[in-house]
Amino acid sequence: MSNNKIRLRGMKKKKGNADVDITSLLDILVILLVFLIQSYNTSGVVVNIPEGITLPTSASLSPNEPGVILQVSADKIWVDDTLVLDQTTTPKPQNVYDHGGRRIVPLFNKLASMRETALQIEKAAPNAKKFQGIINLVIDQNIKYSTMKQLMYTSAEAGYLKFKFVVMGEEQ
Repeated sequence: MSNNKIRLRGMKKKKGNADVDITSLLDILVILLVFLIQSYNTSGVVVNIPEGITLPTSASLSPNEPGVILQVSADKIWVDDTLVLDQTTTPKPQNVYDHGGRRIVPLFNKLASMRETALQIEKAAPNAKKFQGIINLVIDQNIKYSTMKQLMYTSAEAGYLKFKFVVMGEEQ
């Protein structure tokens, strides 16, 4: 045999265009896409700041944790964007404060009902998120310390024992 015949013996003739099956490749891409979408997390909690609240500034870089959002201006209190107390329309009636003026009744009632709802959902659905008792405080920088104590006391009485203060980050 000649040298050329020996060399060509191992090579087969090409049969035209080969079909490529990309089904398994698409399966892998879909699985990766689903995994990336599930693990995607925007940074922290989205908070709407109502008019009348000017946040204090801070150099803290830790993100907030999900929880109930309590927003306080000089004369209004919101819980998760729902107005709970407006002191411009109800100037300090007797039924707003109890426990010697330490607890804000409308705020306590709203937080307690939200806690009960969360606990009922937790019991009904085994995969539901557990109640953490976290409250994110969005408080105007001009609020008095005595008001801050009332807010924290009321929140603690309603079962929210972890406080996270939302502040404006300093530009660097």
